[in-house]
Amino acid sequence: MLVLTRKVGERILIGDNIVIQVVEFNRGSVKLGIEAPETVSIFRYEVYERIQEENLRSSKAGDSFDIKKAAQAWRRSKG
Repeated sequence: MLVLTRKVGERILIGDNIVIQVVEFNRGSVKLGIEAPETVSIFRYEVYERIQEENLRSSKAGDSFDIKKAAQAWRRSKG
């Protein structure tokens, strides 16, 4: 794991086309802005874990499950 120290407004580049910027730091939390192509899926880790758990349950039940469709449905439900 690479650990970096950044100040508000500073950025990190991942590959050629993903930029992460520290937007705000307040009371022990950090707000990050992420610029990435639309083809790159970006999830909070806890949401990704839930999707994977559901994927595993669905595969055991014999149902097909599409992670991208599930993510889109979840995004729509959050407004």
